[in-house]
Amino acid sequence: MSDLSGELIDSRYQLIRQIANGGMASIYEALDTRLDRKVAVKIMHPHLAQDEAFVGRFIREAKAAAALTHPNIVAVQDQGWNQNGVPAVFIVMELIEGHTLRDYLNERGKFEVNDAINYLTPILSALAAAHNVGIVHRDIKPENILVSNEGRVKIADFGLARGELIGSTMTAESSIILGSVSYLSPEQVQRGVADSRSDVYAVGIVAYEMLIGEKPFLGDSPIQIAYMHVHEEIPALSSKRKDIPSNLSQLIQSATNRDPDKRPRTAGEFLKSLEKIQIELDPKTNQMKLELDLPVEPIREKARSKVKKTVREEPTEKSLEVEHSEKIEISRAKKRRPSKRVRRNRKVALLLAISLGVAGWWALVGPGSRVVVPSVIGGTVEEAMSAFKPLGITAVVAEKKFDEEIKNGAIIESVPAGGGRVDAGGQVKLIISKGPERYIVPPVAGLTPDAANAAIAKTPLKIGTPTEVFNSEVPQGYVISANPASGTKVKKDVEVSLVISKGAETVSLTSYVGKIGEQALNELTDAGFTVSSRYVFDETLLSGLVISQEPSGIESAPKGSKIILVISKGSQYVFIPNLFSIDETKAVKALQDLDLKVVVKKMGKKTIKKVTNVAPKVGSKVKRGSTVTITVG
Repeated sequence: MSDLSGELIDSRYQLIRQIANGGMASIYEALDTRLDRKVAVKIMHPHLAQDEAFVGRFIREAKAAAALTHPNIVAVQDQGWNQNGVPAVFIVMELIEGHTLRDYLNERGKFEVNDAINYLTPILSALAAAHNVGIVHRDIKPENILVSNEGRVKIADFGLARGELIGSTMTAESSIILGSVSYLSPEQVQRGVADSRSDVYAVGIVAYEMLIGEKPFLGDSPIQIAYMHVHEEIPALSSKRKDIPSNLSQLIQSATNRDPDKRPRTAGEFLKSLEKIQIELDPKTNQMKLELDLPVEPIREKARSKVKKTVREEPTEKSLEVEHSEKIEISRAKKRRPSKRVRRNRKVALLLAISLGVAGWWALVGPGSRVVVPSVIGGTVEEAMSAFKPLGITAVVAEKKFDEEIKNGAIIESVPAGGGRVDAGGQVKLIISKGPERYIVPPVAGLTPDAANAAIAKTPLKIGTPTEVFNSEVPQGYVISANPASGTKVKKDVEVSLVISKGAETVSLTSYVGKIGEQALNELTDAGFTVSSRYVFDETLLSGLVISQEPSGIESAPKGSKIILVISKGSQYVFIPNLFSIDETKAVKALQDLDLKVVVKKMGKKTIKKVTNVAPKVGSKVKRGSTVTITVG
């Protein structure tokens, strides 16, 4: 799929840069121009958008995640079809800046026990929320577990999810192909069915990989790995690593049991068991062990050398006699006159000798002695020098130019080209790639539009159409940002559009003095203000009414500005009620409802005791928080 960076999707989402690309879709960092915030936009590849099954799966992913509200699940914010411009089926999600759990596994090799539990807890918490509403993820793997730069763990990609809230799912066959075979439960492989226990199995495999540093089963093909998951038991953690607590090893072994009935029924049950183990361990430190597993270099077989044996035969008496007779015949032949055929053959041999001599001169010292230039396309200058040195020729960099295919510093072509010839001791000209032609978008934030456009005009970039948005931090008429963002490397002639501040958005401000405080809080917050409240006693206004509002006396204020409300807690004083002959529990509650402290003196042996005396006396005016003594009997 071609890079869609710079496109405006659904007249709202401005694609900034591509951040991931998979077999089904590409993910872009984008700007929601309506809400002025960054988001992630997942766009299905065009050739798959014609397949109803894939489009259905894509939409199910949006519905699955949108049906869930949990801090450890990537939130889906929108879904649709781009009607204008490039045809695209898309999902809009919150933008998570960070890495995948796979990146951490590749970096560290394996985790300390406490670290692994700290990662597993939010994973299981998120899945528990999904299981509670009947949604099964079905594709849990380290690549679908994100860790933000702030340390928040998020589960993504509900593309294989199934549940009542999102309708039917894909066939068993396609699920096995799309799911990651190393994390598929035996029942998914055998029967193509999955429930919450299948997610539990996958999390168990992820836990195994985090603690051991490798997957439980490795094979040459996905089919071989799937077969091992169905027919072999997952090794116990304690058999692979001695510092694993036995109760944790037993829990992971239970979660990865081939029999679904022997696993924790849901991620919630798995989480409860894990939390008990965490409490027992009571960690005081949280250290990360960094290890890096390097790939093993393949062993190459050495070529077998061929040995030729030479057998020397000793001359026999018979061979010596033959040789002697041959010498006699030769001497006799010399005395005879050669025939015409022999003389003709001698002339031919002489001509051949002369021809060979001329050819040898041409190849060794004549024009034919020029050196054949080896091909060095794609190599570096140093590699070309090494290839040319044994041939007695040199290289010189004649030109550097941009190239979209050949990386920076590599050779694009040589003059003469590979296979051509150059004089011995001659020179080969090299044309070197400067890599793809890219230019950095200049910094423009805080400049005036004229100054920003002047900075862009100094580069081979084009000035795009500016947009204006409200902004409470950047003064009106100044540049907030550029799209693509400043510092981004872009192709020549790409349009750079400025985002210009319209200043802080002002909204009307109503006075709520004397009105209900809850109403004031809700309406001011909905209007876009940041509202804080303070509660004090007041002898004139009833509890819950607004005493004062800051700022006051103005008709409008910038959106997002701070409003302070002072709300009445009612009178500071209360009157002692008549509690005589009332049950003890009711009397105590009545006094506590008036914010009074209660001391109870009990008299007599009656089971149900009633108030016989109150101090201070009934009708007395006292401050809230005062102590009232009641006698019951």
